[in-house]
Amino acid sequence: MLGSPFEITVVAKDTIQGNYFIDKAVAEVKRIENLISDWIPTTQISEVNKNAGINPVKVDDEVFQLVTRANKISKLTNGAFDISYASMDKIWKFDGSMKEMPTKEAIKSSVEKIGYEKIIMNDSTKTIFLKEKGMKLGLGGIGQGYIADKVKALLQNEGCKSGIVNVSGDINTWGKQIDDKPWAIGIINPMNKNKVFATFPLEDSAVETSGSYEKFVMFNGVRYSHIIDPRTGYPATGIVSVSVFAKQTEIADALATGIFVLGIDVGLDLVNQLKGIECIIVDDKGKIHTSKGIDIQKYKS
Repeated sequence: MLGSPFEITVVAKDTIQGNYFIDKAVAEVKRIENLISDWIPTTQISEVNKNAGINPVKVDDEVFQLVTRANKISKLTNGAFDISYASMDKIWKFDGSMKEMPTKEAIKSSVEKIGYEKIIMNDSTKTIFLKEKGMKLGLGGIGQGYIADKVKALLQNEGCKSGIVNVSGDINTWGKQIDDKPWAIGIINPMNKNKVFATFPLEDSAVETSGSYEKFVMFNGVRYSHIIDPRTGYPATGIVSVSVFAKQTEIADALATGIFVLGIDVGLDLVNQLKGIECIIVDDKGKIHTSKGIDIQKYKS
């Protein structure tokens, strides 16, 4: 689902109740996917994209609020996270076919249509308007986290006391495991994939990991990740994975992308100013950096 692996685990009294909860979860994912996906042509976001530079498009309040929150995170990260990144020309290839770096001119022009300031939100009419033709929204960097949060809320509402939702690495939990232990998440060092370096209990909270350890290119000894800075058109460098812990997966999802682009120092500085949010960064030498509230020694595996 969502073009990504999607896993849900629920604690239930029997398989009938368990299947009921899971069917509800799957239906909710499909419902939201049919509102916010930019690759299903009939969604409201696709409609907004089709009308870029032409007309504002009226959307459901749910979609309007999600885009509004995405823009807030763009402001917070100075545009390092930006849902209009979907307008970017795909000049970087991470499938092994790239033999040389794109030209400076090509990189510069690849991001010309990006800019969250050009997403015009009208609160009274609930419309979204993209100022320039060719602009495009893609909610991939926040939508999966949003979906994980919505599935959790729906199942809690249905009486499901405990579970874990994992939308392609966006993980949200509630309740405890059958043995009354908290759900636990293992964080791997991408430089040594077979080994979990720390295991954290997740109690009614979320985590999201963004990694570039599988998709990257090397030029002149520099490792360029598939996560591209929407402000410059250049791939992020220096970091191979970012894990963000928060109460909601949505904010963890968006911030992980932003931190990846901002880099270690600026990223940690930002997180250290945000209440209830922590992060772990692994750099391209395999060194681990953590925000103030994480005592890695306590959770070392």
